[in-house]
Amino acid sequence: MKLPVSASIPAVAPSRVYDIIAIAFVSLLLLSNIAATKLIAFNIGDFSLVFDGGAILFPMTYVLGDVLAEVYGFAKARRAILLGFFYSILASVVFLLVAVAPPAAEYENQAAFEAVLGFVPRIVTASLAAYIVGQLLNSWILVFIKNKFGQKHLWARLMGSTVVGELADTLIFCTIAFYGVVSNQVLINYIAVGYIYKVAVEFLILPITYPTIHYVKKLEGVK
Repeated sequence: MKLPVSASIPAVAPSRVYDIIAIAFVSLLLLSNIAATKLIAFNIGDFSLVFDGGAILFPMTYVLGDVLAEVYGFAKARRAILLGFFYSILASVVFLLVAVAPPAAEYENQAAFEAVLGFVPRIVTASLAAYIVGQLLNSWILVFIKNKFGQKHLWARLMGSTVVGELADTLIFCTIAFYGVVSNQVLINYIAVGYIYKVAVEFLILPITYPTIHYVKKLEGVK
């Protein structure tokens, strides 16, 4: 006699908020890729701080990546990272197809569309290379430190993984995205400001990241 399906398959407690965090993670990545097509400069006397529009949201992907790795482990964090990788490629292909498609006679913004979103494939290429290295490094280091030293010193895991992950991410992204597009002086400025800014953002929002991780762990029944 066959067992009912419900009896033959062991019950697995579903994740309560993993999908929400993963969707937010991927959405922030896609938005950051589009915003990164614009370089922004704040002038302070004779000196300029140069960064891209993606810097507004992109640091939050590392915060969410920390939550995923800390709560769910490296395998599930990697799953979300790979989902972001796939949808970034899809977005790039869609923008390319739309850009090369013949515009309607009434559409007057073809040049503007190509100037902004036509640059997205290069941004996405840079983002994908930087993202897959930086995010995987970030998640792996966080989990490695946790396995090595236990649950204590969450701040050390969060900041240690960010310092390494963001360094790899920033160097790869800035070089691929804007080498040859801007001067070497601006590129160095861009890399330095971007890296310092991203690490500083994660440090400043640690008071939010801490309770968020503890709350998600409580929801998921994880210690």
